[in-house]
Amino acid sequence: MIGGAGLLGWWLVREFSGRGFRLYATYHLSKPYSFRGVEWIRMDLSDPESVLNVFELSRPDVVIHTAAYTDVDGCEINRRYAYSVNYLGSLVVSRVASRYKSYVIYVSTDYVFDGGKGLYSEEDIPLPINFYGLTKLLGEVAVSSVLPHSSLVVRVSGLYGFSPTGKRNFGLRSLESLLKGSKVRAFSDQFLSPTYVPWLANSIYRIVDSGEEISGLLHLAGERLSRFNFARIMASVLGVRHDLVEPLSLSSVQLVARRPRDSSLRTDLAVSKGFSHPSTKDAILDFVRVYRELSGFKSRP
Repeated sequence: MIGGAGLLGWWLVREFSGRGFRLYATYHLSKPYSFRGVEWIRMDLSDPESVLNVFELSRPDVVIHTAAYTDVDGCEINRRYAYSVNYLGSLVVSRVASRYKSYVIYVSTDYVFDGGKGLYSEEDIPLPINFYGLTKLLGEVAVSSVLPHSSLVVRVSGLYGFSPTGKRNFGLRSLESLLKGSKVRAFSDQFLSPTYVPWLANSIYRIVDSGEEISGLLHLAGERLSRFNFARIMASVLGVRHDLVEPLSLSSVQLVARRPRDSSLRTDLAVSKGFSHPSTKDAILDFVRVYRELSGFKSRP
């Protein structure tokens, strides 16, 4: 598990631990909470020797690669670092995985698309409009070219959820603001497919547990929504005033990196394989439950 300390990584570690797998998980800076049966290994994805060391220690049959430099504006500014982590790091992972005959699941993003039409399928041609999207697309190319028959690229969109160690996200910031009665300003003209992380982790677990090495591309994501409508549904679930959620135009905000206006994903292929995302309302209901259960949880080494 590459990137086990992140939001998705934490949920994947939780999903796999205690289920009979011998699990190795990597972290970069801070070693997270120790789940039973999980061995943590430090990895610097920008250092090939560090990647090789992890493979030598773990000799994995399956690699789930969730690690990335995901700060969209940061990638625009720190291009060399974004390139070294998101592309070169993934290329090294792929080459070493090939040596160990490992099956790789690479988690990518809807930001590989330009956002001109929305509801992109696996057959649509990517055209990123920011450097983050470009480096993630290069990561896809690295994985699929080195491991054409033993890798799966999973594209996701607008991840939200809570973990004690994971990155803060729009869903979490909105939830905490609304619980305090504070206003949330959200883009009404940017559409995506908000994806609930615990569901995504379970879906990836099911892919691995099936024993079928599905190859190619697969979109695992929620329904198409604007950020504004997503936050309004959250307000409704929480029973707070809808006017706490205020619309905001993407064009009215000065951002370092361009954002696609509609990067929503079609998930027909995933649904045909039995991976159906819960409704946004049901996912948020579970999100609220998990947040209240885990927000007092303290990470420890």
